[in-house]
Amino acid sequence: MTARASRALSYLPLSALIIDLGLIIGVGSLASLGRQRLGVFESSVRVADTLGIAGPLMMLGWLLAIAALGGYRDNVFGAGTDEYKRVVQASMIAAGLTGVGCYLAKFPLSRGFFLLAFVLGVPALVLGRLLLRRAIHSARRRGALLQRVLIAGSRSHVDEVASVLRREPWLGYHVIGALTPAWDLSEETKSGIPVLGNADEAGDIVHDSGADVIFFAGGALGSAGQMRKVVWDLEAHDVQVIVAPSVTDISSDRIRVRPVGGLPLMHIDPPTAIDASRWGKRLFDLVGSACLIVAFVPLYLVAMIQIKRFDGGPLLFRQVRVGRDGEEFFCLKFRTMVTNAEEVLAKLHAEQGYDGEGLFKMKDDPRITRPGTWLRRFSVDELPQLFNVFRGDMSLVGPRPPLPREVATYDLDAQRRLRVRPGMTGLWQVSGRSDLSWAEAIRLDLYYVDNWSMLQDLSILGKTFGAVFSSRGAY
Repeated sequence: MTARASRALSYLPLSALIIDLGLIIGVGSLASLGRQRLGVFESSVRVADTLGIAGPLMMLGWLLAIAALGGYRDNVFGAGTDEYKRVVQASMIAAGLTGVGCYLAKFPLSRGFFLLAFVLGVPALVLGRLLLRRAIHSARRRGALLQRVLIAGSRSHVDEVASVLRREPWLGYHVIGALTPAWDLSEETKSGIPVLGNADEAGDIVHDSGADVIFFAGGALGSAGQMRKVVWDLEAHDVQVIVAPSVTDISSDRIRVRPVGGLPLMHIDPPTAIDASRWGKRLFDLVGSACLIVAFVPLYLVAMIQIKRFDGGPLLFRQVRVGRDGEEFFCLKFRTMVTNAEEVLAKLHAEQGYDGEGLFKMKDDPRITRPGTWLRRFSVDELPQLFNVFRGDMSLVGPRPPLPREVATYDLDAQRRLRVRPGMTGLWQVSGRSDLSWAEAIRLDLYYVDNWSMLQDLSILGKTFGAVFSSRGAY
């Protein structure tokens, strides 16, 4: 199956070309119709008189510009923003060349058609690439469109790279083996990846294994000269060469590569945790929480009525949580459990074998009330935390607010979570919520702390709606 999937990758550029062509033709038709119906930039020239010549040439030039900027190269599909940047830049170049060409040739191209074509076309092309990428990711999660991967390096570095590739199946990398230094005679790595040979024999092993990609991790080769020779040997094989430095969980915004004297140097900017505590994020939280509180007033009333009608108990559950810099606060939630929930908790701990690591959660928790089920399913129980955000105890986006007993078990790495305000939502929530392991949740929180940006906050807020309505990992 892997071989078939690998060959199918060669059709991705053609698929993208067909999608782009269809969208450009569709946008051209809409622009022509819109120019006639809307009367944009009225002129004496009839659109139909000029489109027979200018329309096909403009569309062909648009596609050629995308191709010239590498929009159909194999390595732009599936990940990163490079694909979108190339499409947008090519569209801008096509628009500029079309305008200048028509001006120099004194060709009476309809300005309304020109404007509508590119105003509608650029978003349409980006959307088309986005949908293609989602289809690719979906196929890869099902085991299709995979690339066979070899990882060269010391066994520990091989396992580190392999764990990242396995953690992100949408990348489509299927690890088939490892290449270790000549002095390492092991038959497999600690995680069970078979060692196929030595790193300095990469060319022969790539040919025999049919690998599509080879990663060079730390410890693969002894010198830059060896690396250069191995890359020369790989020229004769249809394989993609990727160097994987011993750096993980750092966003691309913090990385800059600058070649100096033929040596590519990677510059890593400091973590951005301090930026997440500045006035811009606080102002966003203040305004955002105030607007959401007003918007959710009807939902608050429905929730309070349901809770009160069920057992007459208190509406809110106040629990001590730990905030930024270790400061404790009362975290507010709608009560979703029976009034004697704490008494039942010790018994459940024993039954479930809870070891005290992380927040205790279980499916079909007997403590949850009938209204509490739907409150939790759609995260309505957490809406009172908007008042915590407004007050400054929490943020709209950030790591989950931990319990004091959790913080008592934190190691030095986990304590970095406390450098920012805890959030109502975060990377952990849009990546699986309660389905994530404790170690994975910590990793995502640390990534957020070290790589914070306002754009990332907006992205997480947008993804939160999908995670909430899908109810994935919510219990």
